[in-house]
Amino acid sequence: MSVYIIAEAGVNHNGCFELACKLVDAAKSAGVDCIKFQTFKSQNLVSSNAQKAEYQKGTTGDGSQVDMLKKLELSYEEFLLLKAYCDKTGITFLSTPFDLESIDFLNSIDMPFWKIPSGEITNLPYLLALAKTGKPVVMSTGMCDMAEIRAAIKVLRENGTKDIKLLHCNTEYPTPFEDVNLKAMETMKNAFGLDVGYSDHTKGIEVPIAAAALGAVVIEKHFTLDRNMDGPDHKASLEPDELAGMVSGIRHIEQALGTGDKKPSLSEKKNIAAARKSIVAKRKIKMGDELTKDNITVKRPGSGISPMKWFEVLGKKAVRDFEEDELIEI
Repeated sequence: MSVYIIAEAGVNHNGCFELACKLVDAAKSAGVDCIKFQTFKSQNLVSSNAQKAEYQKGTTGDGSQVDMLKKLELSYEEFLLLKAYCDKTGITFLSTPFDLESIDFLNSIDMPFWKIPSGEITNLPYLLALAKTGKPVVMSTGMCDMAEIRAAIKVLRENGTKDIKLLHCNTEYPTPFEDVNLKAMETMKNAFGLDVGYSDHTKGIEVPIAAAALGAVVIEKHFTLDRNMDGPDHKASLEPDELAGMVSGIRHIEQALGTGDKKPSLSEKKNIAAARKSIVAKRKIKMGDELTKDNITVKRPGSGISPMKWFEVLGKKAVRDFEEDELIEI
């Protein structure tokens, strides 16, 4: 199964529909499977006194979350147009809802699955609303322990969700490499018996490519048109050429993982004779001479008798004259 790659545009459109369309074009050019946005009404998402996260303060200054988020909203009408633009462009549209009203809206348009962000795993009304739609779920697990993940899975399963995939994630922007903990993917896979993937917030493209090598079935990565733009998430996002490089790297890893069968590949079979060795004459040998370690040796090419038959050859009589370096026959 091919790794499903989600380009997380999020709010990197800065509340501008035209910029959102440019992000769609860039994601399509990079070769991802899906582009994901974030749908919310600011007043439904955060209270008026909610402060920004530290990384948000670092990228957008002080102030309340609600004021920051109001500048990053797209209207439902714009999302309908954006969905149509994705369909026309040939890329899957996805958006994460951050409030119950937005769940209702997004459920009215054709999305293949829900993407649950890490911050909503402990939001019971939210989980119930998604589960009751019956759609598949991909759930990020940043900031979570195993008990919280288990509880969310239980809610989803008991209320209508049959297909769940888990994304390991660290909710820090950017994530320090020492906090990535990619081995947690295997822990979750073994504990819950579910497909796992990885939602990345590190700098660069190495970690998501490594996640693909470790068996991630979904990779999500933030991207932007320009990291120097104003907004909370641009600094921790890839630019389009980097996104394309990540996609290329993941696709190469998919090919490199192979089937697991250990046998000569088609590409290397032609090199067997050149790289391996055969039993050859160490010096001139007359017909009838006994073949001994003094008159035979092992050299390339590997087109003659394998050295693994060394003891089967020793003691035999030469069936004809052999010149030095000639392949031995018996």
